[in-house]
Amino acid sequence: MAIQASVGRSQGDDSYTVGANACQDAINQLGINDPDLLIVFSSVKYDQQKMLDGVRSVAQGTLLVGSSTSGEITTQGPLKDNSVAVMAIKSPGIKYFSGVGENVAAGPRAAGKIAADQVKEKAGADLKAFVMLPDVLAGNGAETVRGVLDSLGAHFPVVGGASGDDFAFKKTYQYVDGKVYSGSVVGLGMGGDFKIGIGVKHGWIPVGEPLTVTKSEGSVIHEIDGKPAIKIYEDYFGEEEAKVLRTEVLAKLAITYPLGMKVAGSDELLIRDPLTVNEKGSITCAAEIPEGSEIRLMVGSREEAVKMAKIAAQSAVDQLGGSKPKAVIIFNCIARNKLFGDKSGEEIKAIQEAIGVDVPLIGFYTYGEQAPLGGEVRNIEKCNSAFHNETVVICVLAD
Repeated sequence: MAIQASVGRSQGDDSYTVGANACQDAINQLGINDPDLLIVFSSVKYDQQKMLDGVRSVAQGTLLVGSSTSGEITTQGPLKDNSVAVMAIKSPGIKYFSGVGENVAAGPRAAGKIAADQVKEKAGADLKAFVMLPDVLAGNGAETVRGVLDSLGAHFPVVGGASGDDFAFKKTYQYVDGKVYSGSVVGLGMGGDFKIGIGVKHGWIPVGEPLTVTKSEGSVIHEIDGKPAIKIYEDYFGEEEAKVLRTEVLAKLAITYPLGMKVAGSDELLIRDPLTVNEKGSITCAAEIPEGSEIRLMVGSREEAVKMAKIAAQSAVDQLGGSKPKAVIIFNCIARNKLFGDKSGEEIKAIQEAIGVDVPLIGFYTYGEQAPLGGEVRNIEKCNSAFHNETVVICVLAD
C-alpha cells in the first residue's frame, strides 16, 4: 500500500483548540483516523503543552515528533501568522521510531548520540533514514550532529532542522508523543520499504577575497588573518556601521551577511551564522569554524536563493529513481525568510515546481539545518552529514 500524507493547519488564540483543529484538519484530508506518524510544527505563541494536548486529543496513539519554529510552511506556502501545522502520514511500508537526548547544554554530542542510540535500539538493522530536531540555543549544533553520527555511523544520511522561537533566540521546544522538551534533540528514525531523496542548497554569494581563520575555539572566531574577527564586517560595512554590530544582536543585523567556509566534498561554501560579538571583536557563530579554515563573507541574493532551492528540489526528486513524491518535509533557515520578506512564497513555489504543487508539504523556518554535504545523497557510502546555516534542506519520501 502506498504512502498517504496530508497537512493540516490552524490559527487562533486558544492553544488547545488550535492544536486540535490542525490535527483534525490533517486527519480529515487523509481520510484515515489512525495515521502512523504525526509531524507537528508550532509557533511559540501557543502554550506548548496545551497545544500538544490538543493535537493528541485527536490522534492519541499515533507516534508524534515535532518542534517549535520561527515560521511554519505548508503545501499552501509560508504561513503569514502564528500557527500550528500538522502532517499526518499513513504508510504500511514504513516503520517509525523516536528518540530524545536531553540536556544539550551539558553535552551536545552526548545528547545527539543518546537520541540516535534510542532510535537505533528500536529499529535495529531496519534503520534507513534519520531526522533530527535539535535545540541549538542550548549547545553547539555541529556537535549534536557528530553525536548522532557517533551512533549511526560516519556516512549515515541525516536531515533535520534546529527548533525556532519566532526569531526571539531565547527558548525553543521539541516534542515526542505527548511530552514537550526544551534543550533537547529529538530523533525520528525510518525503516522499511520506501525511497528518500534529499536536496541541499543555499545560493549565498561570496564577496571579497578568501581569508583565513587564524585563531578560534569551538564556535568562537577570535582572529581572521591575524586581526580581530569583527574586522571582516568593519571592512565591508565601514567602522561606523559595524559599531552597531557590537551593541545589537549580530544575528539579526548580519543575517544576510553570513560567513562561508570551504569544506571538502561540497560544491558550495558551508554557511556559518554570526550570532554575537564581544568587546575584543571575537565572533560567536552558530557552529564552529576550525583554525586554518578558508572563509569568505557571503551576501544573500533572492534570485540565486530561489534558483538554488529549485535545483535542490529537483535533485531530491531525481534520487527517487522515477517514483512519484508522496510527502515533502522542508527545513529552511530563518535567514532565508528574512531575505525574501513578503516574497518568501516564491521560494516554496519554486520547490513545488520541481516536486509537484499537490504533494503534501510541511516545513518550518529553523535556526540551523542538518543534511549531507554536497547537496544530495547519490552514494550513501560517501555521504557526510553536517550542520548547515542559511540553507534549504528538502526531504522527499516516495514508495
